[in-house]
Amino acid sequence: MTGPLVGLKVLELGQLIAGPFAAKTLADFGADVIKVEAPGTGDPLRKWRLLKDGTSVWWQVQSRNKRSLALDLKDPQAQDLVRRLAQDADVLIENFRPGAMEAWGLGPDALLQLNPRLIMLRISGYGQTGPYRDRPGFGVVAEAMGGLRHLTAEPGRVPVRVGVSIGDTLAALHGVVGILLALHHRHASGRGQVIDVGLYEAVFNCMESLLPEYSAFGAVRGPAGSALPGIAPTNAYLCKEGAYALVAGNGDSIFKRLMAAIGRDDLAADPALADNAGRVARVTEIDAAIGEWTAQHSVDEVLAVLDKAGVPAGRIYTVADIAADPHYLARGMLQEIQMDDGSRLAVPGIVPKLSATPGEHRRNAPRLGQDTDDVLRELGITPAQISELKRRGIVAASD
Repeated sequence: MTGPLVGLKVLELGQLIAGPFAAKTLADFGADVIKVEAPGTGDPLRKWRLLKDGTSVWWQVQSRNKRSLALDLKDPQAQDLVRRLAQDADVLIENFRPGAMEAWGLGPDALLQLNPRLIMLRISGYGQTGPYRDRPGFGVVAEAMGGLRHLTAEPGRVPVRVGVSIGDTLAALHGVVGILLALHHRHASGRGQVIDVGLYEAVFNCMESLLPEYSAFGAVRGPAGSALPGIAPTNAYLCKEGAYALVAGNGDSIFKRLMAAIGRDDLAADPALADNAGRVARVTEIDAAIGEWTAQHSVDEVLAVLDKAGVPAGRIYTVADIAADPHYLARGMLQEIQMDDGSRLAVPGIVPKLSATPGEHRRNAPRLGQDTDDVLRELGITPAQISELKRRGIVAASD
């Protein structure tokens, strides 16, 4: 095993997206992640979206580099096994509804008493405290409460959802940051701690100027479609073949180069447009000028001209565009793994990229209970005891 987190033992008790994504990120960089799943069913993500041989191909991304322990957390003996695992773990990740871990005797008070060095990441819809703590919370609700959903629409039309579970992913990444901070603190103090991440808070943390603008000016920012209010010009512009080019000409010098490239030297030289405030005041005029130019050219022609002029611009990628893009390939973002049936599957590469200790794809996502026997043997449980646990349905071996 390689990676900066080799030697870090992580116990993952979550399911679906937020907790498992955080654990996947640690596993990509060398952590030994033991994923606890319910016998018989496992993580529901195994059956989400498109399936190959009965298992979601998404599973191969979300659970790569992990080991699977099939364990019934509702059984007292299984709870005791978790406590034994936690005694030797560095990190425990869970994303159950607040109170569930405490009901199983697995809350912070119990586990940190057993292992004062343990770091617990707890991800939930609304956090572990506050009047909403007991509400069920999914990413889509958090995205709305965090302020994102209100902004993702054309003015006057229904707010649309970002096409992926962005609230869960943002919460997971905030959780990973918290774990790394807590590990640094533990290095100095020798003690672990609890990291409390609410999905809505992770979204809200990315809302930029939303709150201070409301506080200072009473401004309630609304949806603006493909534009970014208060920053100009940056928008999606229709091209000759009906596709869109995304153009970001909002830097002062970039704006001048953009206007020169589209033949509008008059706007490039206009002193009233020399800074962002002036451009925002006349954004409709500027957008119209850019749109008139793009409508006469294909996306490829637009991008070629703007690239030569040093103006940030791009096309809207589909996954087919991503899979065929040479830059994705050169950066290692298109990786192929071999499945159990011998077929090949493309999966995203590992981010971020570290020069000395990069992450790597060490093993495919596990079958349900694939590592049950190994994990239990590491706890000192005998083969006879493992057989008895299986007979009673407390644990399960590979499906």
